[in-house]
Amino acid sequence: MTLLRRTPSSTSRATERPGAAGDASSTPPMVLAEGVCKSFGHLQVLQGIDFEVARGEVAVLLGPSGSGKSTFLRCINHLEKVDAGRLSVDGEPVGYVERGGRLHELREKEVAARRTEIGMVFQRFNLFSHQTALENVVEAPTQVKRLPRRVAEERARELLDRVGLADKAGSYPSQLSGGQQQRVAIARALAMDPKLMLFDEPTSALDPELVGEVLDVMRDLAREGMTMVVVTHEIGFAREVADVVAFMDGGVVVETGRPDQVLGRPQHERTRSFLSKVL
Repeated sequence: MTLLRRTPSSTSRATERPGAAGDASSTPPMVLAEGVCKSFGHLQVLQGIDFEVARGEVAVLLGPSGSGKSTFLRCINHLEKVDAGRLSVDGEPVGYVERGGRLHELREKEVAARRTEIGMVFQRFNLFSHQTALENVVEAPTQVKRLPRRVAEERARELLDRVGLADKAGSYPSQLSGGQQQRVAIARALAMDPKLMLFDEPTSALDPELVGEVLDVMRDLAREGMTMVVVTHEIGFAREVADVVAFMDGGVVVETGRPDQVLGRPQHERTRSFLSKVL
């Protein structure tokens, strides 16, 4: 795996929310991608991604299907291995350890341990159908973190209340709407106390009238200072909540900047063309 030098970022950041980047020199970016490449066979999906997300920021990735957004998100969580370049979370290489200027791949157990610090919410809710909402949220803390059941259940009830589902703790996924299931999935990810949350088109599988309840939960997380990277087509959410918006196409970041810049005054013709079709 190639080690690349860090390049300066021109990304502007908001500092209104708790935890948003202020003096970024004192701490490493929460996410730093430098020349990240990823191929599947002969298909090169990521072709040198340079991207940075500071602690406390909300970054939104926009772009057409097949542009590499979801693959990049999966690389951040080491669900996919990077072929070239460098990718780090909170200053630590993703899936690797650096020794003597070279990256050495971690064992799967070590990768899994680091992955617990990154929450991920997928398009599909991936809840255990045979478990209640409460049991779905309790599962990882008790099995992975070895928390006592009583402690995990207390925390799970707090999180279900946080996402507006305190009264659904005993309900099974089949008894919940799509929006409710996705909110349980968010609570489940938060139960591991992650320092970074990744959202891969979390509302794309929902009926339009259910989208708002999921976005409201994400807005609350943003206000509380959670660092988030969100793949979405919800332009209104990006305009309202994001600190930085990146438009991707063909496996590269075409344009990045503040929402008012990228969404209101895009500099690249490809960005303008995409936005003209979704706004």
